[in-house]
Amino acid sequence: MKKIIKKYLILPGYTLFRKLPLNNDLIIFESNMGRNYSGNPKHIYEEMVKQGLDKKLKCIWILEDTNTKIPGNTLKVKRSRIKYYYYMARAKIWVFDTRDPPHIQKREQCYYIQTWHGTPLKKLGLDMDNVFMAGKEDIETYKRNIYQDSRKWDFLLSQNEFSTEIFKSAFAFSKELAPNKEIWTYGYPRNDILVNNNTKKHINKLKDDLSIPKNKKVLLYAPTWRDNEFHRRSIYKFATAMDFDLLKEKLSSDYIIIVKYHYLVMEDIDWSNYKDFVYTFGADQDIADLYLVSDMLITDYSSVMFDYSILNRPMFFFMYDLESYRDELRGFYSNVVEEIPGPISKTTEELITDIKGYDPGLYNDKYNAFRHKYNRKDNGKASKRVIDRVLELKNTDKLAAQKRLAEELKIK
Repeated sequence: MKKIIKKYLILPGYTLFRKLPLNNDLIIFESNMGRNYSGNPKHIYEEMVKQGLDKKLKCIWILEDTNTKIPGNTLKVKRSRIKYYYYMARAKIWVFDTRDPPHIQKREQCYYIQTWHGTPLKKLGLDMDNVFMAGKEDIETYKRNIYQDSRKWDFLLSQNEFSTEIFKSAFAFSKELAPNKEIWTYGYPRNDILVNNNTKKHINKLKDDLSIPKNKKVLLYAPTWRDNEFHRRSIYKFATAMDFDLLKEKLSSDYIIIVKYHYLVMEDIDWSNYKDFVYTFGADQDIADLYLVSDMLITDYSSVMFDYSILNRPMFFFMYDLESYRDELRGFYSNVVEEIPGPISKTTEELITDIKGYDPGLYNDKYNAFRHKYNRKDNGKASKRVIDRVLELKNTDKLAAQKRLAEELKIK
């Protein structure tokens, strides 16, 4: 029935809506395919609220749960409903951090700002050699879908020069392949808070809001997802070799641990045996707040390392499946073993030893080099830079601007 409604009612309606004039003051935001309110789109929007722009522009948030609390003056719209298609058809600017449905065609005068959601360590997009994700038939189909989706993007946000170079190949975004498109190497808006709000007062308030104790050190465990560990399409398992019983036995007197699921991971895990030691947060919790309240990070191949390093706090790398992940599942863009500024462990016992015996002096040089390479653009002003561009774009005649650019390229 849903397919019939979509084919004979919704999609024809979207085609009709596309004939209506664009609204230059209409901006649509979406994070993680509507699953939550977080990431770069959230922090761009909240800077707009600070500047009072939410009262001057019409801001739409696409969400699966329209009861989600969002500050400012915004309209919350459920994904894939009639209103969703209406506003998608009429908005001058889209601000998304993941891909949008393939049947949604962007209008020529609409600007699509793809903020993306992390500096890539593991290979992605057109650079991938294999695909193990749920629902993906083969690597050729996957790459074709990635390419077609990235043709909609007008601007792609990058955290650093390293990412910018990778995005050129992973999303065919080089000047040769995409002359009318642009990568904005501004740093990430979601990291502005790590620069601007890294204060004891703000951190204590966050701990109160999140019910995190203040009398123990806080470990944040934020692993990535495994492409081949899934329940169904876009729903992945919490795959880990971590021994939480051992962690509790050896660390609970001095530490608590926050477990942050990746937004693609959905598991109903019974944590009742770890009361007052393990605190879990799902996709609806903005991880930037968890960075701030934690004293140390435990991760693996996740891009969280490139954000957390802004805080210059200890990082531990629990890479129990390093060889298989690197050589069989995804592959890496850099030599992770040589570059990361913290100890690598393959067992929980090794991790505990690393945590208890951590000496920051052993990693100072690596940490400084890591931050210089990945965090130079994260200066607390990325959201403002994006908004400045948004205000320019909303009244820009896109086709005329592209024509001028083409003429400039011919002259060169």
